[in-house]
Amino acid sequence: MSLPNEALQKLLQELENRIVSSQQQIGLAKAQMTTKQKAIRLLELTSNEMGTLSSDTRVYEGVGKMFVGVPRSTVDKRLVAERAELKSDVSGLEKKLNSLELTHKNSMEHYERFVKSGGKA
Repeated sequence: MSLPNEALQKLLQELENRIVSSQQQIGLAKAQMTTKQKAIRLLELTSNEMGTLSSDTRVYEGVGKMFVGVPRSTVDKRLVAERAELKSDVSGLEKKLNSLELTHKNSMEHYERFVKSGGKA
């Protein structure tokens, strides 16, 4: 049983759109992961540097265009919380990336099968 030419073109176009869309989303997810991993690394470096300071060292945080003195424990807690949030985000992005890669792979397989079959569904 053969589908009409218009239906085949529509199916082929839908597969192509899905492939392109998944490729774009994969690139975006990878870029977001890279950005978040860099932020995690920066937080870890900051935390390590804070660990080398003596306990009586004054610590300041930027607030707009000025700096305000804050307790070290507050800064440490903020760094830990931000790192945990970023790691959670990276984990979510990894799951999303796996899903997108699976969608892309399946779409490519369907497209290749469609082309090899000569447009017969």
